[in-house]
Order: sequence, then C-alpha cells, then structure tokens
Amino acid sequence: MTDVNTLGEFGLIEHLTHNFPITQPSTLKGVGDDAAVIDNGAFCTVVSTDMLVEGIHFDLAYTPLKHLGYKSVVVNLSDICAMNAVPRQITVSIAISSKYSVEALDDLYAGIRAACDAYGVDLVGGDTTSSPRGMVISITAIGQGERTRLAYRSGARPGDLICITGDLGGAYLGLQLLEREKRIWAEHPDVQPNLEDQKYIVGRFLKPEVRLDMVDAFRQNNLVPTAMIDISDGLASELFHICKQSGTGALLEESGVPIHPEAQLMALQFKLDPITCALNGGEDYELLFTIDPKDTDKVRFLPDIYIAGEILDVADGIKLNTKGGNLHPLQAQGWKHF
Repeated sequence: MTDVNTLGEFGLIEHLTHNFPITQPSTLKGVGDDAAVIDNGAFCTVVSTDMLVEGIHFDLAYTPLKHLGYKSVVVNLSDICAMNAVPRQITVSIAISSKYSVEALDDLYAGIRAACDAYGVDLVGGDTTSSPRGMVISITAIGQGERTRLAYRSGARPGDLICITGDLGGAYLGLQLLEREKRIWAEHPDVQPNLEDQKYIVGRFLKPEVRLDMVDAFRQNNLVPTAMIDISDGLASELFHICKQSGTGALLEESGVPIHPEAQLMALQFKLDPITCALNGGEDYELLFTIDPKDTDKVRFLPDIYIAGEILDVADGIKLNTKGGNLHPLQAQGWKHF
C-alpha cells in the first residue's frame, strides 16, 4: 500500500484525477487551477470548493466561530478572484459532532452572513450532517468572468513581470502568536492572552480579506494578468505552481517581497527570518500574478501592488535574489496537507 504522504496534496490530486477526460464542450478548465471554468455563452462560470477540518485547518481554542464562518467563505472567494473573476454565490455544507449547540452554529453562520454581505455573495444551498468528532466545513464558491479576461496559472511567459498584492507573512506570524499564547494559557490558566499590540497580524490570520478590489482595479485599468494564483500555501509554493504549469523559470527579488512592519518585528521576536515567513507562511490570501512588460505602467500607479521579479526560461530555474545580491535556488516549504 502506498502512503499518501509520498505524493503530497497536489501529487495525490494528479494521481486520482489524471484519467478523468474532459468530455463536455462547455468545460473549459478542469482540475489543476484555482477554479474550474465552464462556458456559459457571454460569460463563464467559475467554480471552486474548499474543505476546512477542525484540528487541521482551525483550532477553536483561539478561533471564534464567527471569525471561522467569515474566513471559511473568504478562502473560497479568493480562488474565484485568482481567476480574475467575480464571486456571485456560495453553498455551505457542514458536518458537526454533538458538542455543537444551535447557538454555536448561529455564531458560525453570522460570520458566513457577514462575508456574504461584505462581498455581495448569495448563499444558495448546502448540506448538513453529523460527524463523529469535531466540525468539517465545505464551501463551494461560484463566480462569473469574461472568457477573454480570465487568468490561469499557465499563461506566464519569459519576460513577464512578477507582481504581488498587499503584504505577506502576517497571517503566519499571527498564527505563531496565537499558538504561543495558547501554550501559555494551558500552563497558566489565570494568565490572560496578550494580543492587544498585535491586532494587525492576528487579524490577518483570523479574518483575512478577499482581493476583489484588485479584480475591479484590473478591469478599470484594462489589465489582464498573464497568469495568477492566490497566496494560500506560501509565496514560494504558489510561484512554483505558476512556473510548473507555464513551463517557465523565475527570478524573485527579496527586496520586492512586501512585508508589513508589524510582521517583521514579530518575526524577529520569534527569531525567524522575515523573508522566510513571507515566502513560506501562507494564508495571506493575496494575489500573485504576472503581467506582460507592456502593461508595466498600468500596474506602477495602482496602490498596494509590488513588482517582485521576472519570469525566466525554464532552463534558468526558479531563484531568489537576496538583498545582499546572492542567487539561491528557491525552496517551496509552505503548507503540506500530507
């Protein structure tokens, strides 16, 4: 018997789905991107689904149920935005054990409702069932986009510029802080958690936001990324996905990777390298995308976008140029499900 750990998440997905041919003419994109794409005439329907499992993806010791509901929606809407599409609907399915009360689920769904209101998304269905232990949340997000404006992971070409929205590493460091306070509380229940001075990084982990504003900005500036992916498993891992599916290499500039000052300070307190946190932390839900060099002026004046490198020929590999001017092969050490 083969241990799934030998394949990893994406290797397992490829192993399980490689012999499923596309037979419907309306299926424009199947397994292998942030979302599937279905042709519906003037517009395309974009569909993505994610599952969150208690004890794996969330810890209720420091995750309020309302925040969990909000985040569970956001992580799915982010996949729709990564296709340069607009989210429209969601379905929500949950499996719960007997420890959850109606009032607890009210809190969860209050967070789901808040996310729906924030991003103009409708809840249109789902399922509920029992679980022998804990909670499992499965959300499917449905979006809409024009065929000529959709962005896939496979469209990057040598010479394209690598761009990043927002800042990175904050969510990972927020998680480290929450885990530290959880350990202190377990040993000393009378000690209250000290999070007041770290609202930004804690918020980045517990209540991320969708970069739908960037999809709107791209439209307003007539910009279509040549490739795009959301940063859920870490910048390095996502860049590897783009390069693998595009058949390219890449040069990432350390000086171009945006890191929030609060995240930098917290990384140093934990004796971590801030760039390592930004490259491998994950759960920032920012966008990593590439553009044709002729569109540089369209990006240069947009707020909250950073040009961080260049796509290279595949033979050049995937490298990081440090602030000291040293070239290193980039390592993808982000979240691994198996």
